[in-house]
Amino acid sequence: MTTSAAATSSQILHHTATFVSEALSQAEFRRRLFSVLRHKLPPSLDQTSLIRPLNLAAQTLENAISTTSSSVRLSSLRLVENLLHSHPENSVSSLLLSLSYGLWRRPISAALCLLDVFCFDPLSARCEMAPSLFEELFLIHLLPVLHEFNQRRSQILSNSPPNYDDDYPNYDSLAAIPSTKSLSKMSDEQASELKRLETEYEEVLDENCRVLAKYLKEVLENEDENRLTSPALTTMKYKEEAGEETFDEFDKIDEVRRMRTGELAGISLNGRYNPIWTEGDRSIELINNTSSSKSRSLPFYPQRVSSETFSDQISSWKLTTSPQTNSDSELESSLDDNPADSSSAESEAEIEERNRNMALFESRQSQIQKQEQPVSAKSSRSPDNVIGKLAPPKDFVCPITSNLLDDPVTLETGQTYERRAIQEWLDRGNSTCPITRQELQNTQLPKTNYVLKRLIGSWQEQNPGSVLVNQSENLCIEADPVVKSEMPSTSPNSVISQATIEGTVSELRHVISNLCTSEILKESETAVLRIERFWREASIEQDIQTMLSKPQVINGFVEILFNSVDPKILRATIFLLSEMGSRDKVVIQTLTQVDSDVECIATLLRNGLVESVVLIYLLRTSILNLRELDLVGSLLAVIKKKERDLFKMCVKPKTAAVILLEHIFQSCNESGVTSIVNSMISEKAIESVVDSLGAESSEERVASVRLLVKCMQEDGKCRNNIADKAELAPVLKSLMSTSDGERFEIVQFLSELVKLNRRTFNEQFLHIIKDEGPLSTMHTLLVYLQTALEDQCPTIAGLLLQLDLLTEPRKMSIYREEAIDTLIACLRNTVFPGAQVAAAETIMSLQGRFTTSGKSLTRAFLLKRAGLDKSYNNLVRRDQLSNFSAEAEETLEEEKAAENWERKMASVLVSHEFGLLFEALSEGLKSTDAEMYSACFVSATWLVDMLKVLPDTGVRGAARVCLLKRFASIFKSSRDTEDKALSLLALSSFIQEPEGLHELTSSLKDILKGLRELKKSTPLAFEMLKTFFEGQDSSADLWSHKQLVQVDCSENGEVLSVICFKDKIFSGHSDGTIKVWTGKGSILHLIQEIREHTKAVTCLAVLPEPESLYSGSLDRTSRVWSISDEAIHCIQVHEMKDQVHNLVVTNSVSCFIPHGSGVKVHSWNGVYKLLNPSKYVKCMALVQGKLYCGCNDNSIQEIDLATETLSTIQGGSRKLLGKASPVHALQIYGGHLYAAFSSLDGSAVKILSTSDYSMVGSLATTLEVRVMAISSELIYLGCKKGTVEIWSREKWNRIDTLQTGSNCRVLCMAVDGNEEVLLVGTSDGQIQAWGLS
Repeated sequence: MTTSAAATSSQILHHTATFVSEALSQAEFRRRLFSVLRHKLPPSLDQTSLIRPLNLAAQTLENAISTTSSSVRLSSLRLVENLLHSHPENSVSSLLLSLSYGLWRRPISAALCLLDVFCFDPLSARCEMAPSLFEELFLIHLLPVLHEFNQRRSQILSNSPPNYDDDYPNYDSLAAIPSTKSLSKMSDEQASELKRLETEYEEVLDENCRVLAKYLKEVLENEDENRLTSPALTTMKYKEEAGEETFDEFDKIDEVRRMRTGELAGISLNGRYNPIWTEGDRSIELINNTSSSKSRSLPFYPQRVSSETFSDQISSWKLTTSPQTNSDSELESSLDDNPADSSSAESEAEIEERNRNMALFESRQSQIQKQEQPVSAKSSRSPDNVIGKLAPPKDFVCPITSNLLDDPVTLETGQTYERRAIQEWLDRGNSTCPITRQELQNTQLPKTNYVLKRLIGSWQEQNPGSVLVNQSENLCIEADPVVKSEMPSTSPNSVISQATIEGTVSELRHVISNLCTSEILKESETAVLRIERFWREASIEQDIQTMLSKPQVINGFVEILFNSVDPKILRATIFLLSEMGSRDKVVIQTLTQVDSDVECIATLLRNGLVESVVLIYLLRTSILNLRELDLVGSLLAVIKKKERDLFKMCVKPKTAAVILLEHIFQSCNESGVTSIVNSMISEKAIESVVDSLGAESSEERVASVRLLVKCMQEDGKCRNNIADKAELAPVLKSLMSTSDGERFEIVQFLSELVKLNRRTFNEQFLHIIKDEGPLSTMHTLLVYLQTALEDQCPTIAGLLLQLDLLTEPRKMSIYREEAIDTLIACLRNTVFPGAQVAAAETIMSLQGRFTTSGKSLTRAFLLKRAGLDKSYNNLVRRDQLSNFSAEAEETLEEEKAAENWERKMASVLVSHEFGLLFEALSEGLKSTDAEMYSACFVSATWLVDMLKVLPDTGVRGAARVCLLKRFASIFKSSRDTEDKALSLLALSSFIQEPEGLHELTSSLKDILKGLRELKKSTPLAFEMLKTFFEGQDSSADLWSHKQLVQVDCSENGEVLSVICFKDKIFSGHSDGTIKVWTGKGSILHLIQEIREHTKAVTCLAVLPEPESLYSGSLDRTSRVWSISDEAIHCIQVHEMKDQVHNLVVTNSVSCFIPHGSGVKVHSWNGVYKLLNPSKYVKCMALVQGKLYCGCNDNSIQEIDLATETLSTIQGGSRKLLGKASPVHALQIYGGHLYAAFSSLDGSAVKILSTSDYSMVGSLATTLEVRVMAISSELIYLGCKKGTVEIWSREKWNRIDTLQTGSNCRVLCMAVDGNEEVLLVGTSDGQIQAWGLS
């Protein structure tokens, strides 16, 4: 053959470009190509290092195909090329390079790489990847090989020498050679020769494909095609040695080639010869597919082969007594001739021919059934099987065993059976009568039918020579060697098996043949139902397994899954595949080798075929990513089904669903787990998973444990539901027998379960865990603790310690000692930071209070003790609303149980080894890990706080040595109020002893500063302040002040008003100026000076919401200023129609003292009212809608602004010849009214109760008080001669005196928000800032 007769470079480029363009346009086709070739990579290659770059290259290629950006496509293609060239070449990389070059528009490179695929893997390339390309470019060169094969095959079948001189047949119309007639007469030697011939044929085709691929590459690479010569093809060499034919060079058969091709007999034009026989089946024939598949690739799932393309497989069992045994040899299958270039509908002649062939096939199938049925009947029931003078009456013979009845029992249906036989029938799960198929109401066998037994005995006495012989003695069965070797020996007690084994195998083979060969779906479905019946009723399961596990049979079942829509058929098919898969791993490998098979089974499950879950469960280890199958919803539906509604299978569907769901959990990321948990909660499937805790399968129990742990960790609110339904005895049984990994899952589950928000419930569950195990749970945990991993030890130790505390703490307990020692060791083990954090969090959770979501309440509860109870109250309120409405008695009982548990737990922890735990917690407080530090801090605070209520056994000293300085350091340095409060709570425990107070002396000043900051937030800080200075007559050291700064504003006249707001200070001056100063850092640094009032600014007031400053002036206006970070801006001016001497404001009104009598109330909408018109008001204060007025006549009134009612707190008086004694200053604080009067009566400041106006105290100063400022601890009195006195608000004693100047009066004062800075404005224009030293 010359090159002119072969393909030219343009033809090669045309065909390869067609294939590449089709692949680039079909994403699913590309994915299947990649999957097929990847599975066929040689095992010698390093799979791990090879698959990763191939996957990356495939993904990058997909990106290049899908992108619309040319630059992105170009860079992606370059990356693909670099990736593939950097690793060894193989079939997958060649295919990817071909597609890449095709997208790059480099057709020659694409064609060369595509031909490389035929070099690396010719079998996959011609049969599965590109059969049409093989037919176009390769097949013409292989006609001699095909002809030679046909000649040799004919010689073997006819025992005549091959005729190599004949002309080649017309392969365009090549038809399969009918071989059924010869098939039945074939000897074992002929079958072996045909198999060896097929092996050699496959090897020769592979070698020639490689040679031709290299030749076609040379055609593309050589510019002068005429210089090329035809390739040297390999031919089939037939060897003979010593009269025996051998094929030594082809001993190895490709196992993968037989696994998934169905091993269907014949040769197709793609060069594939497919035998349907294996070691035990001798059916061989030749099949030729035409080129009708040129335009499309072969499908990637097993396809049903037409009955017209191969003959029916006959049984290899031979019944020597029956002349009908070889009747199948008469069957022939006619095959159509399909022209290679047929592209239109078939002619009428072809259709008639095909119908005749089909009719012949169906008629022969019915003949086979008719011929086989009498054999079965005779072997079991025929009187001809009886040897003797007289056959017994049929009523004396058991219909199951075909033997004379020995112990007859008559069922409710009226049928009589041998007791052993019918009992075995019932023991196998049947509940019907074998003959009538009626459902039995009672499966308990009745008493022996003695009447019939006596009749049989009487008949035997009359016919002593009559014996009923079992059919197995009549028939001599010759089985295949393989079947014989695999057939289990049947027990002599299995009477049903002894009676039916022979007929079953023969009939089953015929049914399997129908399943694999019939193109009529109904026939195949009927075959499935019959196979299912054989499987359920026969006792030769190993025999059936052997026949059904063949790949071509598995493919037949898969075809049913793809094509049938009958739920009964699909259920039976799934049942059979599951049963076989549970016994034979080869079935699993066969099913998972093609991705579409697995997807088909998953689709059936998603469509509601519940039984499919069992098959997916069996396939789970071979499925790369279960999550991608989108089965969560279907699995939850199976889990929720009642067991009685489910099909009985080798594995319970619910068991399979629970285990599969757990597998999906393990492969999900955090968001995926959250999504599945939400689905379980919304679908109300958690209760069904809880039921699996009591399952018979240990694997299901452990899987359900893992699922429930995930649920409680993701959404702890389901914990109560789980606790209500959980059956712990089976779980505790698994705890004793599972592996260490599974054992920890169970311990984690139990630990999560005792984090309920009710202490009494937790203790009930602890009792169940302790008492309901088959062995001692505590001993099991103790043994496990000694061998567990470091990260697991804290959880185990925590559970063990809780179980030990169920009884009153004893002096010694090995469980307690081991548990606490483990926790301390984990805290100190810096090599395992995870174990450190787990140990600290475990100790913190041992306090015993939890939210409904299982989060520890220890921190929130300690904050409540420290006086910051807002977070704790919010958590408790939320729990009560979401969980239950607790009665008062119930809440009291819970709190009592929680306190008792907390005391016991704290006692054993702090007492262990004289406070050794405090030392470990102190080391943990030095950790830089935030989780570790936080857990140790809360745990240490809790245990130190509990020392207040525990008897002192010497551990307080140990705690003080280890932790006091650490807590003092935290209190001084922390900026978080909660951390300060917690450390303060711990310090309050230490200062109850003189040693603790003494050790804090060096840090006293910093601690006092922190206490002053906290005294507004928590009463504990105030109590601590009192403790530090308990018994001292003077508190000057505590409240001593020093001048921070003084600014001179004399150029603006007197400082008439000063006020603080956040980090700013505002002052009003007599020339109408308002100044804005910094209030923190560099105090009294001028920010802004503004003068919009024309006369003196007499008063300032601030509204926090919105942040606004109000100024009152003698120019008869009031201005509203917006406060920003940089400056203030006037946003509104109110005409007050009178001078404003003092001003108080709310959101709706302002009240000011006019030049005349009374108090004017100005509504912001412009309405004025005059209140208390009979009095000349000197000062006033507004608190909660009530206006307090101090008047010139020494009287004090209270006015309710809402009702405008007036009450007199103190009546007026005139002294010293009618000269008035006014109330100079008025302040309201803490339910008391402080009023400054003249000092002539010896009590310049009176303290009155706002509730009943009674006098509760006074400040006996001799100075003339003009203004006052009050903080939570101190009272500041500004006097006429420039002096400021500081008095204790608690004890009403003078603490200190400040001198602001000698020739001035104190006109105004204010205290900043932190109560650390006092601001004083004087008549000589000075503003002073005094701070607590």
